[in-house]
Formats: sequence, structure tokens, C-alpha cells
Amino acid sequence: MSCSQCRPSGEFPREGIFHIRTDHPVLLQSLQQFLESHEFTVNANLEILSVNYESLYILQTLFEDLKRAFNKQALLSFFCSLEQGAGDLNPFKTWIPFGHLYERIAHPELHQVIQQQLFTTYSQPIIHLASNEIYGYEFLLRPLPDSHDFKPYELFQMAERAGLQALLDGKARIASIQNSADALPAGVKRFINFLPSSIYDPKHCLATTFKAAAEAGVDPLDLVFEVVETEEIADIDHLKDILTAYQEQGMKVALDDLGAGHSTLSVLKELRPDYVKIDRKIVSFCDEDEEKQIMIKQIVQISKEIGAIVLAEGIERKEEADFALHYGVQLAQGYYFGKPVPTEKLMISAE
Repeated sequence: MSCSQCRPSGEFPREGIFHIRTDHPVLLQSLQQFLESHEFTVNANLEILSVNYESLYILQTLFEDLKRAFNKQALLSFFCSLEQGAGDLNPFKTWIPFGHLYERIAHPELHQVIQQQLFTTYSQPIIHLASNEIYGYEFLLRPLPDSHDFKPYELFQMAERAGLQALLDGKARIASIQNSADALPAGVKRFINFLPSSIYDPKHCLATTFKAAAEAGVDPLDLVFEVVETEEIADIDHLKDILTAYQEQGMKVALDDLGAGHSTLSVLKELRPDYVKIDRKIVSFCDEDEEKQIMIKQIVQISKEIGAIVLAEGIERKEEADFALHYGVQLAQGYYFGKPVPTEKLMISAE
């Protein structure tokens, strides 16, 4: 990953010049034959081939045909760029892998959502079980009411395939910070998700996040950044560095999805987060499942040993809340306590 993946790439031109290059001479010759067979006039310059296209549809069709005509290994060697016209300084005139550009062109609406930040945040309450009072809110990315509709997980999946994951993840963090500043009073915790793989150099990549918090006037102590475990922890030392970078700024960190997937108890001991979130799959009907009860007890015990606060996610029944409180879980989140609502509505309730 590089810094270029954290910056907006600009809107790709709906008509213009498509450039493609490869370092393999035989593939380059095959590419030229392919383009000419599709009735494109090809301009060849060393290892670069350029053709004009007149619409997004033509470009989409060309990419689909390229994907069918060449095998995966060949496609990995292709790098592409687009420009409005000869000599244009469009920021998209940057070489990117074929697969990344393919995803952006195949999903122009989602690409636009990421580039123009056409999303907002919803907030779900987090309750202190002992007092039943609001402890904080988790901030969740959602579509703007009058813009392109999307499912958040699909947007992040597309962003990963398109090389835009770091950009989207950073924008989502900043949007959550800014929206929370307007909606919540000091002292209310703001739980904000982040993807570890979107951060290659913690102090450098998180600089804009820290700046956003300072400019919004949000107390660092009110911010809790939680690891979204949709990916395996390939480098636990790198993740430690990320968590440390947050904590050095006075912010807290949380480990999500405990009890599910690869978020094992040994990982909990090694990372020593400030908060531990028990996965909803473990919490659901835990009052009726002995294996789930054993897992929750283990998580609570280890959390006590490392000084972490435990939060049970996905509570939808009183029995689950009662069980969690009985076995030492301090915080809870789920439809039983409240569904996610547009963050701006919190301002109305606070006034």
C-alpha cells in the first residue's frame, strides 16, 4: 500500500483516452492485436498502448472483453490509466492495476460514493448495564438519503477490490469524528470502526484522523477506535503499533468480534485492548447455550486480568442482557436497547 491509495483519484472521464501497458513484450503484442480486432485505432509508444473511447459503456465493454480474453496472470501484469485528452492533467492519469480500474469502471456509482464521500453516519447506543444509562454510541457508515443507495459491507468489499479501501476507511473515520462533535456532549464515548489493513504506517496514516479530532474539538478520551475483524490478523506486531499510535494520542482501542473467527483469547491477551466486544453470535441466546456461557465467562475473566472493559454486542432479548450483567459484562449494545438512527437525530434528543 502507498500514500496514493489514501488520496482521492478523481472522477474518471466518461470519454477520453485509455492507456494500458505491460512489461511483457509478447503480451503487449497480444494486447495490440486484441484492441485492433475490436476496431480500435491503437497508438503504440514503447510498452504503452493507447486508444480513444467515446462513452463509459464502451469502456466497460472493453474491460469485460479484456477480462475474458486474458488469464489472471496476464491481467496482473497490466497497468492502466485514463485521461480526458492528450496532455490532460487529470489526476486519474496515474498507473493503477487493471483489476483496480476494472472494479471502479464496473461500479461507477460506488466509485462516486467513495470519491465524493456520499455517505453519512448512523449511531447505535451503547448502554451501561448496571445503570441502564447511555455510555456511548457506535458510529456506522450509511448512504445519504437522496444519493446512491448501497449496503456498507458491499461498499467496503468493492473498495478493497478497487484499491480504495484506505481512502474509504479514512474518510469514514473522519466523518464519524466530525458528526459526533456536533451531536454528542463531552464525556459520551464514540466507538469508531477501522480496518487494520488500510493503515500501513500508523503515525503517518492516522495523522489526518488525529487532526480531524483536534479541529472538531473532540476530547481524545471520548474516542474509541475498534478493530473490525473482517480480515485475518496477518501481522500482530503491526496491529500493536496501530493500537499504540491511537493510545499515545489519549484515545482508546477496542477489539471486535471476540469469540468468533480468529479473534481468540490468546490474541486478546497479546493485544491488551481497552475494550473487548463479544461477538453477537456468542451473545445470541447465550442464556440457553452452555458453550456460549463458558466462552463469555472466559472473555470476562481475561478482560479483568488485562484491565479491559467488556461489551456484549447484538443483544435483542432481556434474558441475554440479564445473563451478561450477571457474569460481569459492563456494557451492552443491540436492538433491545436501541437501533441505529441518523446521527443528527441525537442532536435533537440532546437539546
